[in-house]
Amino acid sequence: MEIIDFTEEYQDPFFCCLEDWAEEMKDAGNHKELWCDKMKDKGLRVKLALEEDKVCGMIQYVPVEHSIIDGKDLYFILCIWVHGYKKGIGNYQKKGIGKALLQEAEKDVKSMAAKGIAAWGIKWPFWMKASWFKKQGYTKIDKDGMSILLWKPFTDDAIPPKWIKGKKKPEKIANKVAITSFINGWCPGQNMVFERAKRAASEFGDQVEFHEIHTFDKDVFQEWGISDALFIDGKQIRTGPPPSYEKIRKKISKRVKKLGK
Repeated sequence: MEIIDFTEEYQDPFFCCLEDWAEEMKDAGNHKELWCDKMKDKGLRVKLALEEDKVCGMIQYVPVEHSIIDGKDLYFILCIWVHGYKKGIGNYQKKGIGKALLQEAEKDVKSMAAKGIAAWGIKWPFWMKASWFKKQGYTKIDKDGMSILLWKPFTDDAIPPKWIKGKKKPEKIANKVAITSFINGWCPGQNMVFERAKRAASEFGDQVEFHEIHTFDKDVFQEWGISDALFIDGKQIRTGPPPSYEKIRKKISKRVKKLGK
């Protein structure tokens, strides 16, 4: 196994989180590619794990000022993922690849004189597990719902980061179903939610009003405190794992039917 810096040669698996075999990834559009293009001059760092020239793992991290948390002189891990499905290239998890990727990222961040590195984790056992980061020496520093913020300081004067939490939510619209989708672009899973919601909303004509809010703009993100999310009539819909197009359409349809009552 070899760990390398990202190159255009491997952009296809990277843009779809190593799941280029998955038909549903077509629903994600080109948002990740556009995000990468905008982030390449803002400090985006990517490490890839290769096994026989196949990308089997990845980690991407950014300067904290371009992240979804509040901090100083830190980097933030947006995601780390080792391919874990039987499909495609097969399951490469539980072979130490994730740990090796994380160590390379930490080494890289130290070389840039950052004072620490932060990551987000969840309690669910399938991805970005907070417990896994704790095993790698990370400490819980903040919490927002199911999302846990962890960090590993490299210097004594490093300042702990904080979540930038939600500040407001979309409002309902009289006599219409309001669909509001927030999209940052970095996550293909959330990009799928955005595209599916937009397509589903378009099927109901003027009964539904679709609002898209692009949060790559830091001022927009700061205004809402929301990076990626889907709201239907002011109620947030769970988007992890990404709901199918049919499930989103069904939720919208239920709200449309209530308009006539």
